[in-house]
Amino acid sequence: MPKTKNSPASRSRRKKVLARAKGYRQGRSKLYRRAKEFSEKGLTYAYRDRRNKKRVFRSLWIIRIAAGCKSNGISYSSFICGLKKARIELDRKTLADIAFHHPESFADLVNKVKG
Repeated sequence: MPKTKNSPASRSRRKKVLARAKGYRQGRSKLYRRAKEFSEKGLTYAYRDRRNKKRVFRSLWIIRIAAGCKSNGISYSSFICGLKKARIELDRKTLADIAFHHPESFADLVNKVKG
């Protein structure tokens, strides 16, 4: 029988991996080696998707702004260009929120840009 070394640290390391794999199915949550593989894979996906999330939300904001612009008779690109010329510094997240929740305020913004 081999002699074990550094038992408390090893156990805590394994417990940490198994805790991270909680909720996985079958051996992926119970067997250490499989849990380690799949929890590392999960961390890789989490890292990747934290970056993808930013892209996805930006495209959603642009779609919402474009829809608001279209309902007020202006294109998205000319609206953004007009905002820059009028020196109105609102980011796309805020503009999308205004367009989605307060269409009358967004219409006022469009009128400022047009005028």
